[in-house]
Amino acid sequence: MRNTRRTLIAALAVIGTLASATACGGGSSSSGSSSGASGKTYTFWDPYPQFDASSAWGKLVSKCGTDAGVTIKRTGMDTSDLGNKALLAAQQGNAPDVMLVDNPVVSTLVEAGILNKTSDLGLNTSSIQKNIIGAGTIDGASYGVPIGANTLALYYNKKVLSAAKVDPASIKDWASLTAALKKVKSAGKKGITFSAINTEEGSFQFLPWFWGAGGDLTKLNSSKGVAALSLWKQWVDAGYAPKDVLQNTQTTSWQEFATGDYAFSENGTWQLGNAEKAGFGYGVISIPGQNGGSAPVPTGGEFATVPVQKDTARYDVSKKIVTCLTSDANLLPTDTTLAYVAPTAAVQAEQVKQNPKLKPWVAAVAAARGRTSGGLGTKYPTISQPMWTAVQDALSGGKSPQSALDTAQTAAAKGNG
Repeated sequence: MRNTRRTLIAALAVIGTLASATACGGGSSSSGSSSGASGKTYTFWDPYPQFDASSAWGKLVSKCGTDAGVTIKRTGMDTSDLGNKALLAAQQGNAPDVMLVDNPVVSTLVEAGILNKTSDLGLNTSSIQKNIIGAGTIDGASYGVPIGANTLALYYNKKVLSAAKVDPASIKDWASLTAALKKVKSAGKKGITFSAINTEEGSFQFLPWFWGAGGDLTKLNSSKGVAALSLWKQWVDAGYAPKDVLQNTQTTSWQEFATGDYAFSENGTWQLGNAEKAGFGYGVISIPGQNGGSAPVPTGGEFATVPVQKDTARYDVSKKIVTCLTSDANLLPTDTTLAYVAPTAAVQAEQVKQNPKLKPWVAAVAAARGRTSGGLGTKYPTISQPMWTAVQDALSGGKSPQSALDTAQTAAAKGNG
């Protein structure tokens, strides 16, 4: 592998642009070694620093090690940190035995040559929903097993919509949603919050509208892409969405919705627990496509992967650990803890049985797409960054939607040239 070092350096640059778009990252590393292990100790990295060893997740990881006859040394760190450290560890020959990574990062790690194919390890992925595993599939081969998926939809405040005489069932497309926002504003309330920040979170939130117009990520400046960006700009200019969407993360956007003043919030599965604590009645509807139907939404969530090791004899135990973590019996409590939708139909059915409020989210995940799917792979970050920059330029009034996306398309083409 003559170009491994160069590939790893390039991959580090790519991961630098891919912050997690979900709510799981953040925080500092939990205790644990990040160096390679030998013998009966296996290293495991995940992007859940919020869960310590005493949590249900921490206990499950430990149990999966015990069941495989080994001790697991677990380290939790934020998503971008994990991707960078994985590449450096691979370069130094001491990658962890098992690692959970955010799905857009999988293709970058594969290009760097540091992940094993699930088929080579004998991992069974036949029951996984095709579009969910698609986020970790490159050239027809999968490189990990998804632990679950999350995505986006529209939360709504029942009281605000009722006061504005808006029936959420009437929202079928962009025109009816915009008409609803107008009514809400006329009734003295606020319209919709979302995140248009200049990070991956901004792209993640823009994608349903971009794809909902029929946009293609290889043609950012098509009339369809321009229509999506024009919609957001129209909302901000009319005061249906606040100007601070430019700085809003998905967390701060949610905090605005939680005040009870807003009709809608574009946000994720992971906010369900917070929605229950908000103190007002809420509902969830799919993000509408421009001309009706549910817009395709991006898939969030992590994959359990097995990095390449010099000692290939370790793979047998690593396979047992991944199989344990992603078994139906363990997926149910794990995805309930993470507020994720399970990647298999059987566990999804159990989740909805336990919590009927997950039903719209199961439907949303079924319509979701991987950001790196469709052959984009490592091209995605070099498209996403110009895209979120275009959103910023247009919403701030610096450029027209067409001009902003023309600039973005030129930058993306150059980045993938």
